[in-house]
Amino acid sequence: MKASQFFISTLKEAPADAEIVSHKLMTRAGFIKKLGAGLYNYMPMGLRTIRKVEGIIREELNKAGAVELIMPVVQPAELWQETGRFDKMGDELLRFKDRHQRDFVIQPTAEEVVTDIARQELRSYRQLPKNFYQIQTKFRDERRPRFGIMRGREFTMKDAYSFDRDVEGAGKTYDAMFAAYTRIFERLGLQFRAVAADTGAIGGDRSHEFQVIADTGEDAIVYCPTSDYAANIELAEAVALIAQRGAASVAFEKVATPGKSTCPDVAELLGLPLSQTVKSLVLATDELNEHGEIAKSTVWLLLVRGDHDLNEVKAGKVEGLKAGFRFATEKEIVEHFGCKPGYLGPVKLLKPVKVIADRTVANMADFVCGANEEGFHIQGVNWGRDLPEPDLVADIRNVVEGDPSPDGKGVLAIQRGIEVGHVFYLGTKYSKAMNATFLDVDGKPKHFEMGCYGIGVTRILGAAIEQKHDERGIIWPESIAPFAVVICPVGYDRSEDVKAAADKLHSELLAKGVDVILDDRGERPGAMFADWELIGVPHRVVLGDKGLKEGLAEYQGRQDAAASKIAVTEVLNHVLSRLQIG
Repeated sequence: MKASQFFISTLKEAPADAEIVSHKLMTRAGFIKKLGAGLYNYMPMGLRTIRKVEGIIREELNKAGAVELIMPVVQPAELWQETGRFDKMGDELLRFKDRHQRDFVIQPTAEEVVTDIARQELRSYRQLPKNFYQIQTKFRDERRPRFGIMRGREFTMKDAYSFDRDVEGAGKTYDAMFAAYTRIFERLGLQFRAVAADTGAIGGDRSHEFQVIADTGEDAIVYCPTSDYAANIELAEAVALIAQRGAASVAFEKVATPGKSTCPDVAELLGLPLSQTVKSLVLATDELNEHGEIAKSTVWLLLVRGDHDLNEVKAGKVEGLKAGFRFATEKEIVEHFGCKPGYLGPVKLLKPVKVIADRTVANMADFVCGANEEGFHIQGVNWGRDLPEPDLVADIRNVVEGDPSPDGKGVLAIQRGIEVGHVFYLGTKYSKAMNATFLDVDGKPKHFEMGCYGIGVTRILGAAIEQKHDERGIIWPESIAPFAVVICPVGYDRSEDVKAAADKLHSELLAKGVDVILDDRGERPGAMFADWELIGVPHRVVLGDKGLKEGLAEYQGRQDAAASKIAVTEVLNHVLSRLQIG
């Protein structure tokens, strides 16, 4: 490939709306061009990288026994209505009507469509297991698209869906896909962690996220450096930090705390550690009548230590809150506690509430909490003596760095990550909703055991850049760089010797199967080098009249501090060696 035949469009400055490094560099390097909010044209340079990512994914999924197909971007709403997701998914699901006033959606995912395929085509256990995948455009109507392709509205995703005859078989498929994902991300050249995760809106019982490690990542990844434990912070188990509740040793006393409505302020005023305070959070659950109106509401008081934060995902798994909860209104709070938020606690309530204590709080003694009176708190509070035992003890907080690992093999550390892949075991969630069955060995119909597996293809580009870049531009892993090698001839349009040497090396590399580009644009050296460093090509060879007269060329890897002089006769072998091509 010669640069004059390709399309190169670099910018010195990033657009004003580019907030994060990947958005800035992808725009400046000419990988993407904005069309509208959350909508991007993938330019030729960016598309080359996307195709390389897709190629690795296809190879590994095919090896794992998955079969590729393509499902429509536009899907009939009735399939989504069968599972209830047409209404449940919210505004991210783009709904529209055609000219006949029939309802359709633009797919954000394809569980319904692939389950419809299975119930029509997979009639017998003899056809199982089956694993279908596609690499296809998706659309999610993000309220506030931002960060370039990291949170865009339209994107490319690989989604796979497996169908097994029993739980054991589904588990084997899950494990095979987990292994395939591990190989994919290793081949992509990314530093990543596979972490246990919440299943979210897709549902299911078993779930892992594949997170690319990056300081700018939105997700917090919890792991134990001395064991294999790893989980998304939403799912990471927080063990009790107090093994056994101590005996009461401090008098129960109401103390004035004027204007001190937060645990840190109260702890500072009373000269106590923040870990001696208890934070109160008030939720509510509603029961609806047949008309969809609220018939009854229950108020819940959740207690976490003052230096901890409530984990809403964990709270949503607690019995009584599983069907959904909301934060209580100020009116509900005043009715039950007699006080506005800021001074709330579990002592002396006006109306009964359901009390859930975090594991650590349940073992605390002599703690400080709100007095349910503005400007006052209570210190020396003890379970049993001053208030009843909690209705329920549960893990409802976020872990913090240094917490004991749940596996007992060390302490937890936290790092940032960008989710680029997710595997789910779905069970029969969708097959039952859509009555998708096959005839089992005994001749009776049985619902498929399903799994689903997603990879954000275009998101991988942004994640790779967030993980590795410098002040000059992108640093691509070799496996997904748009080009592996760039030849930069100085004076290509002025020197026959330079042109001949560059063309010869270009032909030799192509013959060896190397993905090489020759910059024949006649640019000044500084501008030419800056372009390719910005684009992030891993290997660069510079040829010039002066060097050629001495029988030398220059080689520089993208992460090398300086160029190395190589004999012209050895350049080909040197580049092949760096590419690990025999």
